[in-house]
This record gives sequence, structure tokens and C-alpha cells, in this order.
Amino acid sequence: MSYSVKREQLLRVAEDLFYQYGFRGVGLKQIIQEANVATMTLYNHFNSKDNLVEEVLRQRESRYWTYLDSYIESDADSPFILAVEAHGKWLKEESYQGDMFLRAIEDYSGEDNEIEAIARGHKAKLLQYFKKLAQAKGKDQDHDLAHQMTLLLEGTTSMTTLIGAEQATEHSVAMARILVGHAS
Repeated sequence: MSYSVKREQLLRVAEDLFYQYGFRGVGLKQIIQEANVATMTLYNHFNSKDNLVEEVLRQRESRYWTYLDSYIESDADSPFILAVEAHGKWLKEESYQGDMFLRAIEDYSGEDNEIEAIARGHKAKLLQYFKKLAQAKGKDQDHDLAHQMTLLLEGTTSMTTLIGAEQATEHSVAMARILVGHAS
């Protein structure tokens, strides 16, 4: 296996384990075993568990934005509704047991580390994402709409664990249509 393949394997296994058991519930030994790599392979790629968590979050975030962007580009007339639908599909496929970024904020809060900064930064980027969409669409209340859409997606994420991604998304799309209509 090549250097980069092993690194990607470590990241994939670590993300799966962190998502399933939490950041604090998984040790490096378990990641090494499940990734089927040598201990030195892990340390050749990551200085510490925190460094591994940081990279897992960065990659997950990158996948999230790529996922969202791929849906938005397909229909410029209703980017807000498409963003909500795409977020719902992401929840169903990638985040059905809760939000990994919120878990990171909870687990690493107050420790003055890069992990919490990455997770909080992801949430801030969501707000900026909607501000840009609103400005591009010339919505009158772009600031308010961006905050409302961000809150809507965060609520959808939270409700997924209670009522499932499909139902949470269905409700959030209906709410998004009202918000967008109201902003016109």
C-alpha cells in the first residue's frame, strides 16, 4: 500500500470510529488495528490524536461543501431550497447519528485548540455561505435570511436524530420555501 493510500485509510477508519463512538471513546490503538496499519504508519502521518481529529474534521468539511456545491450549481433559481435538500441528503447519507462538528465543539470546548476552531469555523462558514447566496440572489433581507437558513439547517441536523433525516428535511424544505418567499 502506498503512503497516501494508508493515510486515507487511517482517516476513513478514524472518521468512522469517531462518528460511531465519539472522539473521546476511541483510542489510537483501535484506529491502528481497524485500519490494519503499523503504529509507526500512524505517527508518520499524524503527530498526535488531536492532529488526526483535526484532519478528519477538515476532510469531512471539505466533502460537505463539495456535496452542497454540487447541488446548488444545478439550479440557480432556487439555491436556498436546493441547499436545504442537499443538507438533508447529507444528513441521511453521512450524518444520521448527529453532527460530528457539534460533537467536536462539545468534546474539545474550552481547551483552546485547533479542533474546536475547525468545528466552530465550519458553523461560521455555513452562515457566510447563506449570506453569499442571499446577496447573489438580491434578496432584500440577505442578512436575516442567511441567519434564518443557517438556523433552519442546524435545527434540521438536530431533529434528524429524533425523527430521521427524511422527515426532518421534508419539514425544513417547507419552512425554507416560506422563508425564501417572505424575503422576496
